[in-house]
Amino acid sequence: MGVAISGWELARAVSTAGQLGVVSGTALEVVCVRRLQLGDPSGDVRRALAHFPDRSVAQWILDAYFVEGGKPATASFAAVPRWTLEPSRKLQELTVAANFVEVFLAKEGHDGPVGINYLRKIELPLPFACYGAMLAGVDYVLMGAGNPAELPGLLRRLARGEDLDWAVRVQGATSADGVHAVAVSPRALLTAPEGLLPLPLPRVLAIVASVDLAAGLAADPACRPDGFVVEGPSAGGHNAPPRGPRRVDDAGQPVYDERDVVDIPSIVALGLPVWLAGSYGTPDGLRRAQASGAMGVQVGTAFALCHESGLDVDLKRRVLGQVASGEVSVHSDWRVSPTGFPFRVLDLEGTLSDPEVVADRKRVCDLGVLRSPYRTADGSVDYRCPAEPTDIYIRRKGGREANTDGRTCLCNALLASAGLPQQRPRGYVEPALVTAGSDFTSVGHLMAGAADGMTYSAGDVVRFLLNGSSSG
Repeated sequence: MGVAISGWELARAVSTAGQLGVVSGTALEVVCVRRLQLGDPSGDVRRALAHFPDRSVAQWILDAYFVEGGKPATASFAAVPRWTLEPSRKLQELTVAANFVEVFLAKEGHDGPVGINYLRKIELPLPFACYGAMLAGVDYVLMGAGNPAELPGLLRRLARGEDLDWAVRVQGATSADGVHAVAVSPRALLTAPEGLLPLPLPRVLAIVASVDLAAGLAADPACRPDGFVVEGPSAGGHNAPPRGPRRVDDAGQPVYDERDVVDIPSIVALGLPVWLAGSYGTPDGLRRAQASGAMGVQVGTAFALCHESGLDVDLKRRVLGQVASGEVSVHSDWRVSPTGFPFRVLDLEGTLSDPEVVADRKRVCDLGVLRSPYRTADGSVDYRCPAEPTDIYIRRKGGREANTDGRTCLCNALLASAGLPQQRPRGYVEPALVTAGSDFTSVGHLMAGAADGMTYSAGDVVRFLLNGSSSG
């Protein structure tokens, strides 16, 4: 769910309410060090690092990034190295530790299940991120935004502590160029991991939007997941593009038709547990899902606006105000995400849903989470993102100009939506971009039952979904 919106506090609250709490695994290495630079006021990150298996790694992270009392409000966050095919040892360690921290905190103090959600599109850090989550005992790994076929095998090898080469897709590369991969050595990454291995193997939930993909995954024992989350186009964040020729409506939104309606009974017939996402986050939606043979539902929007979510407090207040007044608006934008996947954007003044805010922002790509490796003219590998400065992307890196139109730096924008915006020179603060699903029915009901007419908890959401009431 975005970046740090479904953070450890929300996941822990959902898990202690008896359901599967899931943390977002996107860019946790950046999230972790920014929390430290804000002074880690509650001490949570430092407490989790104190339990990290390699004390030397935890210590250098604290030495490098922790700021007692927090950085000055106008100071920039320190940079985190960007991912390449040959990541530095420090970046590998930081990513393992950051994912450990998030899962450790989500699981702390209870025995409920906790999962972590990754985007297949962000593939360079994946082995290290998964390893960190597994060191903390993560129960489920969910993956969408691409084909998760390699995930079960990766987790099995990480659990055994095996060295591996994680194959990475390089734009423009051919079979003659050989396999491009990131070398991963779990046993060498920590000072003394032997006593920890083998690690418990988490279950895999594949996020899919078609029967074809689900059937292909289920048919092969090597990539067969433990279940499916079937996500429809009304869900928040990234969505699968429509099938068939690319079409848009008058507002520029992708057009979905009957070809995009997933045959749920066919996926249920594959014999694996199924959860449904995308406008199922109501008591009636849960009943409809279970009537179709699904185990239950995945809910995003109602939790994103609850008290425990990581959404910036002011943004949350303003969105809830829109819901209360009936003025909330979400549209699907095919251009905004550098991934090329449609992305659902909530219209909110002062954020990057506003064309004037977009026009005022200088294009910067200093995080590179969504960069893609590509083969250069001389045969080497470089990295580019259609949201980076256009002169660099087009002239220096050979990208197509059409790819840059309408693109937004989701890396900086989604960190800002979680209250972790970068401070730029001359007082400029990176603006946020808020994503949400299309259905706010549950949010309206939960607000109506809140003591202050607005604020509700993750436990309220669970109770409402299960029995139609947010009380007791």
